Amino acid sequence: MTVSVDRASGAPWDPTAAGVMRLPSGRLVRGRGLLRPVPPGLRPDVGFYLLGRRPAAFPWETRWLRWPDFRLPADRTEAAAALREAWERSTAERVELACAGGRGRTGTALACLAVLDGVPAGEAVAYVREHYDRHAVETPWQRRFVGRFG
Repeated sequence: MTVSVDRASGAPWDPTAAGVMRLPSGRLVRGRGLLRPVPPGLRPDVGFYLLGRRPAAFPWETRWLRWPDFRLPADRTEAAAALREAWERSTAERVELACAGGRGRTGTALACLAVLDGVPAGEAVAYVREHYDRHAVETPWQRRFVGRFG
């Protein structure tokens, strides 16, 4: 089983912390809504922010994907590459995915990571709803995006 670990300190995400989701391989990723305060505890090594506008600066490495609320990524090729990078980096780093509310876009991105981790595309939304947030992936087109991902 793989565990998400900080390269510098060796500290992984706390699997019981708010928003932390364990993928089938054991990788840990955190989803959250940026409208809420940063959760206590460890900070991400890298954040992937799924927003219509560039987010404010964070004291950790960030990657911004132009992804308007309730929609799909503006550049799907770029989004696929960024999500693959997030999945790959989650083996050795604390990876955070976030949008404003932490459900629609974040849930969609987490479901895509689940697909990369081996969950069948047709089951990935249910996986994220069970292991992250029961309201994740809010729109029919977000569900279709996940179903076609990979």
